[in-house]
Amino acid sequence: MGKGKSHDPKDGKRKEKAKMHLKRNIGYVDGVSFIIGSIVGAGIFVSPTGVLKHSLLNIGVALTIWTASGLVSLMGSLCYAELGTALPFSGGEYSHIKRGLGSLPAFVFIWTSTFTKPASNAARALLFAEYATQPFYGICPAPEVLKKCLALAVLWSLGILNGCSVKMAAWVQTVFTLLKMMALSVIAIGGIVLVGGRKESLARFEDAFSSEIPNASQIAEAFFQGLYAYGGWWSLNYMAEEMKNPSRNIPLTVMTAVPAVIVFYLLVNISYLTVLTPKEIVSSVAVAVTWADRVIPSVAWIIPLSVAVSIFGALNSSMFTLGRLSYAGSQSGHLPVLISMLNVHSCTPAPAMIFSTTIASIFIIPSDLITLTNYFGFSAWLMIGLTCASLIVLRYREPHLHRPYKVFLPVPFVMVAMSSFLVLAPIVWSPNLQYVYAFLFMLGSLIVYLPFIHFKLHFAFLDKITCHLQLLLEVSPADESTESKCE
Repeated sequence: MGKGKSHDPKDGKRKEKAKMHLKRNIGYVDGVSFIIGSIVGAGIFVSPTGVLKHSLLNIGVALTIWTASGLVSLMGSLCYAELGTALPFSGGEYSHIKRGLGSLPAFVFIWTSTFTKPASNAARALLFAEYATQPFYGICPAPEVLKKCLALAVLWSLGILNGCSVKMAAWVQTVFTLLKMMALSVIAIGGIVLVGGRKESLARFEDAFSSEIPNASQIAEAFFQGLYAYGGWWSLNYMAEEMKNPSRNIPLTVMTAVPAVIVFYLLVNISYLTVLTPKEIVSSVAVAVTWADRVIPSVAWIIPLSVAVSIFGALNSSMFTLGRLSYAGSQSGHLPVLISMLNVHSCTPAPAMIFSTTIASIFIIPSDLITLTNYFGFSAWLMIGLTCASLIVLRYREPHLHRPYKVFLPVPFVMVAMSSFLVLAPIVWSPNLQYVYAFLFMLGSLIVYLPFIHFKLHFAFLDKITCHLQLLLEVSPADESTESKCE
């Protein structure tokens, strides 16, 4: 009887199934939902006033800035599309900065993001709780304890959902994105159809640039507000490792989602301006609610509900991507090894989701901490600039790297220049001591990086803790092969 190795094809299938790796479950529709869901939050419903205010109520300038901000966001997303197709790994900017600029800048990014991104999720959860509880209290404010408990419940519900099933998280994202786009469609079409035919409503568009023209600094501030409204276009690269056919789907998803948001933002703003005057928009606490009271008073309650739905969808998307960032950082040795392990049943980064959700929960309990992270706003554009710089570096350092999609090379140079301006402008225009604290916090990453990453200081007792937690959570290290899949 021969004792050679078996060549049974079933053995090969069993070995392939035994490999631990993130599944490629995110398709084209899911990707579009995640990008739109990340960009469209509560802002367009509640307070799309920043651009109009800093444009000195000049309708023509405001709509031009909304368009220009969208085009800049599209340019940035195309840069990310090249990086995502060439390096289809989890982690988004972190993975690209590490490949292009090295370990230290990548560690500074994940050090900062580990605190600022969960704080952003905490703020979203509290805002959701605000809108979800307010209908039950009328004009009275809802109790803070109730809002915090509901925010924690929503955070952990989404954290558990994302830690258990990627398909279910993607399904939830698709449903809530469709709901929020339906709400935006009601506003976009409703104002134009119901009121747009009146001459007095259309008169303000006939000479849109007739009002006072803002100066350069005011235009820059309005532009800054517009770009902030489009924030989230970078989310797809965090899940590149889980995209089906990333070479095709990443560029296609970006070219669908971002232009769709630009069109909807313009139509919604035109609808607001058709029904309300610029002064009414700027003075309104919740623009969409004021619009609904004028156009659809019998069902105006749909707008607060739509705001809650929009926030919920944006929170789900943000939590999904943050889990992938923590997972990628741990795989590179920049976070504890347990965080990069996958659940043996679902092949999801459950420890990473628990880690990021726990930090967000800490920010909810003493919610004053969230205000401290407002001064880290410049760090988002700093990292976008570093990511686009990584693209340029890789073009020259690794010219033979397979790039299924290549962006026009001047585009990343423009994005680096734009990012530099957006990092420096708020610091120069309104200098504040808190910006110094933010920079010091980012530099404080060196205190952790040098001993634990560079010199690889390690404590043996942590291995025992990791082993016990690994058994408790039923997780296993991911397979190192980027080609392997967990079916």
